[in-house]
Amino acid sequence: MSERAARLHDEIKTCTICADHLPLGPRPVVQFSPRSRVLIVGQAPGTKVHASGIPWDDDSGDRLRSWLGLDKALFYNPDNVALMPMGFCYPGKAGGGDAPPRKECAPQWHDRVLELLPHDRLTLLVGAYAQAAYLPETKKLSLTERVRRYAEFAPIFPLPHPAWRVRLWAAKNPWFESDVLPELRAAVRAALSA
Repeated sequence: MSERAARLHDEIKTCTICADHLPLGPRPVVQFSPRSRVLIVGQAPGTKVHASGIPWDDDSGDRLRSWLGLDKALFYNPDNVALMPMGFCYPGKAGGGDAPPRKECAPQWHDRVLELLPHDRLTLLVGAYAQAAYLPETKKLSLTERVRRYAEFAPIFPLPHPAWRVRLWAAKNPWFESDVLPELRAAVRAALSA
């Protein structure tokens, strides 16, 4: 990792910008390298990821790695994959699930991380929060429509969030598994071999 990337990692790891709003306190979770060929922009860590400090270290991560066709060794190698959520810390609970990512995080850190990454990377936008931020021109489309029309956004690839509820969504949208996932895996393989 470059000295600049290491310094940015250190800055992020000590961030307390929204500490007063985090029920479990700050524990920023992020992974990147100046050589990351695939960028995954997610939502925010859940309680399991907060506890381990490892991004996507839960059932959602297992499902996401399966979609991508990547094992843990490839996925957790920052020279392959950058993992940057919209909110780097666990935001707490709201309603029937986790609260939205804190709004302070992305403006504070995203541009600085993106400056370090290769410009010809593949970017995967996992879930509605990442898509709202990085595909704002599609705000009138549903998440389902963005995922269905993935080819229009290359080299950005919108995906649903791989939480357990996605199984119900996938059952209603069988084209995701039959049409989108093979294209996603091919795009990931191409990015990693570049």
